[in-house]
Amino acid sequence: MLNNKTVLVTGGTGSFGRKFIKKALTLGVKKIIVFSRDELKQYEMKKEFGDERIRFFIGDVRDKDRLYRAFDGVDIVIHAAAMKHVDACEYNPFEAIKTNIHGAQNIVEAAIDRNVEKVIALSTDKACSPVNLYGATKLASDKLFVAANAYVGEKNTRFAVVRYGNVVGSRGSVVPFFKKVRHTGVLPITDERMTRFWITLDQGVQFVLDNLERMQGGEIFVPKIPSMKVIDLAKAIAPECEIEIIGIRPGEKLHEAMIMEDDARHTVEYEDYYVIQPELSWWKKEEHTEGKSLPESFAYTSDSNTDWLTIEQIKQLVEEM
Repeated sequence: MLNNKTVLVTGGTGSFGRKFIKKALTLGVKKIIVFSRDELKQYEMKKEFGDERIRFFIGDVRDKDRLYRAFDGVDIVIHAAAMKHVDACEYNPFEAIKTNIHGAQNIVEAAIDRNVEKVIALSTDKACSPVNLYGATKLASDKLFVAANAYVGEKNTRFAVVRYGNVVGSRGSVVPFFKKVRHTGVLPITDERMTRFWITLDQGVQFVLDNLERMQGGEIFVPKIPSMKVIDLAKAIAPECEIEIIGIRPGEKLHEAMIMEDDARHTVEYEDYYVIQPELSWWKKEEHTEGKSLPESFAYTSDSNTDWLTIEQIKQLVEEM
């Protein structure tokens, strides 16, 4: 899929972007464009990678004119840029809307007008039945990318979304936080019942690559991934520490969801992933006919998952980071 292609990654200096670009460089890409706001991270990344196929664009997804310039000659766009910290989005709601919603619209319009072939946008489990602003903005973003396949008209640009859970060890995740504070002898947990979906960066990158091949335009792809108890994560990282229950923060869920009952009727299941199909008139019903239909009462949530990580498995994951 990437052979001899020009690929642009928004938020390319982030955890996902760096891992994706490292992988893409082994797959015969013609050129990779890193599009992000942080010049220091770009400078450090340029020194680290040292590959002449990488180009660095300073820019913001809020700036449509800059996107038009950056998308010139681009075949594939991976949209990973976002304001994603729940607390920051709650405190700065207008900024989250500008980046996560207006930025998504800018990506759509620039991709269509520059004749990009395929766009995959990264979503989050928090976009499913959102209770915080981050999730709400990502749900709106998902809707924009799905609907963009009708907005595109006669052009060939296609858009799809990948939705998955918390990424083990990514910047801002609880793993580096627990490691940082374990020397105090106490790890704070918001609620001992809390569960989360977990996926590694490598798995996330591979899932995006797989769906670049599968996508027809309009799908939301959801991987089958394990759940874990946050209290088990604390025990895996620092078994010697005491656990302090501090209470659920504003905008935080007890359990996460990636597919709810209302989506189940138009979702199909494959061996290791689900496809949420558009409920829109333009969607071709013959797509993904190999997938198995789900019962209308189906929900894919972190507490009802059938696949769970043990403390030992969590420990191994953390050690491999």
